[in-house]
Amino acid sequence: MGWILRGVRSGYGCSRRVTGVHGADDHNRDGTAPTRRTHRSRRALLATLVVTAVVAPLSAAARPEIPAPPPATLPKLTAATLGTAYAANRANAEAAAHMAAAHGDTHRAEADRKLADPTRHLLAFDGRGTGKATEVLGDLAHADHVAVLVPGSDTSLDTYPRFRATAEALQRQLNRTAPHRTRTAVVAWLGYRTPDTLSTTVLTTGRADEAAPGLSEFVRRLHRIAGPSATVSLVCHSYGSVVCARAAAHLDIDDLALIGSPGTGADTVAALHTPARVWAARGKDDWVGEVPHVRSDLLGVTVGFGTDPVSPAFGARVFAAGEGGHSDYFTPGSVSLTNLARIVLQDTPEVTRG
Repeated sequence: MGWILRGVRSGYGCSRRVTGVHGADDHNRDGTAPTRRTHRSRRALLATLVVTAVVAPLSAAARPEIPAPPPATLPKLTAATLGTAYAANRANAEAAAHMAAAHGDTHRAEADRKLADPTRHLLAFDGRGTGKATEVLGDLAHADHVAVLVPGSDTSLDTYPRFRATAEALQRQLNRTAPHRTRTAVVAWLGYRTPDTLSTTVLTTGRADEAAPGLSEFVRRLHRIAGPSATVSLVCHSYGSVVCARAAAHLDIDDLALIGSPGTGADTVAALHTPARVWAARGKDDWVGEVPHVRSDLLGVTVGFGTDPVSPAFGARVFAAGEGGHSDYFTPGSVSLTNLARIVLQDTPEVTRG
């Protein structure tokens, strides 16, 4: 059972590969249809994953709640009020840093203090608990193309720098490749309480269902800021792809890119009920490809996310992601980052297919 535990520890937000798990959604590796025994094995494996997640020690469970002020009171977000919102959220992050330091949590205090830097552009900030933040890179008010990044498990204010690094990588790629006079912005949306890697929540849509209304509302506000002519693309990584899928029917977006996705909870693109172009990609060394893409009812709880998004049965536009692993989609110079920038810039004929 050791390899199963390693797989659970890898989670839907990390890069370690799961070995020994069959990952095809409709067929075995030799092209034959799966047998009843195969389906039973997958269900048994999923049940074991749930049991393991329940009994495994949770590293964050014993951590005390970190005190922080309630979120700042903001004006109605428009292009004209962005500066006011940025300043209010930075002040709130600074206050949260002082409270965390007084509480003895120097790590959180430092994370909050960095977000309070005058150069940071926070559309939202909440330092309570694991924390939430929405940060803008680029000139959102005048952007022609906007990308919204939605992260996977174990993303919090404590681990926020690694999430921000993905937004920075995409913004640099957009700046390098956008046509002359084309303006872009990237938004890092940590707007939900992500599941812990070592938990049952990472195997269900529960957290995604909680997050979906907030994402829908944020995209509506985004159009009010950037204007009706700006294109909006969602780039959703790992468990974040489940969040995006649950919100998809209520999102006014141009493109939806699912990367390193364990599944969406929907069997097909049509079931997402979105007019957006739906893209999917997986790196060749991404362990998510070895996770059983099934849904099963276990003890009254639906576990798993169904059809593999890169399978023909799902119906997404599959694009190349290269040789990388679960955390490599935003590596500078990578095929995946190049293609993501092309999708955001609406240069879809140049996207290399997977």
